[in-house]
Amino acid sequence: MLTGTLFALAAGLMWGLVFIAPLLLPDYPAAMQSFGRYIAFGLIALPLAALDRARLAQLSRADWLEALKLGLVGNIVYYLFLASAISRAGGPLPTMIIGTLPVVIAITSTLRDAGRDGRLPWRRLAPSLALIAAGIACVNQVELDHLRADPQADPAAYAIGGLLALGAVACWTWYPIRNADWLRAHPDRSPRAWATAQGVATLPLALAGFAGFWAWSAASGSALVLPLGPRPAVYVGLMLAIGLFASWLGTLCWNEASQRLPTALVGQLIVFETLSALGYALLLRGTAPPLLTGIGVLLLIAGVSWALRIRPEPLPEAAAQVH
Repeated sequence: MLTGTLFALAAGLMWGLVFIAPLLLPDYPAAMQSFGRYIAFGLIALPLAALDRARLAQLSRADWLEALKLGLVGNIVYYLFLASAISRAGGPLPTMIIGTLPVVIAITSTLRDAGRDGRLPWRRLAPSLALIAAGIACVNQVELDHLRADPQADPAAYAIGGLLALGAVACWTWYPIRNADWLRAHPDRSPRAWATAQGVATLPLALAGFAGFWAWSAASGSALVLPLGPRPAVYVGLMLAIGLFASWLGTLCWNEASQRLPTALVGQLIVFETLSALGYALLLRGTAPPLLTGIGVLLLIAGVSWALRIRPEPLPEAAAQVH
């Protein structure tokens, strides 16, 4: 339990970086950021795939198809939604919407995976979910007040950004549950090799997407400087950094956590990503967190700690089969 939690924490710290990348590259379209990130992820995965070729050779055609689906939905489409949301609404609104993921995934996986993981009793789970929801509400209130104080705020852009962030939530509700399905069905497989496989499978998708975006930009007469944009060194360096830490290493740590913890609890540990994203955004903004934000952080941590004390209870029919 402790090892799995530490792996989830490491993944959250690295995944939080993806929320500030669009803020550092405001002159780059979301498509360039999404495809660029996963081209970098794929290129980083190639030499790692050579080292893991023996384990990757054990993957069947169905496994590679699953890696392709996970890479498309959990990587490219998710980050396309997220980067688009941040470019339209700024960092706080998408962060607070993504912050609902622990609750959404916990509820979804508890309803879906009770036969496999056991049922987390709602009576005991409710206080932890309430603490997490209260913590997110506190942080959200501060961010909403910040948005209202901005004289240049565009309500329409914020609304569109919010809808796009909901699309990201849908993608990342599906991804960890589907990824855990494969990992739990293959406990003898290496989480590192599976993370590498997803990177390799994502590369052709990202290359095709980048080529399509390039062709569309040229045909539409876009003034964007292609292929690397107006600040190529910053763009390439940031994409490589995110590709290594947030994509490959973050996925590796998440896979390690997914093999050790019930899916519903792993879902709640995505709260670490939210906390990291908020922390990085405050550092970038250069402001100390308000008191209400600090209270929200404490509530989030308390909710996660409470959840880690809960053990799934097997369904009556599953217990009967064991006996």
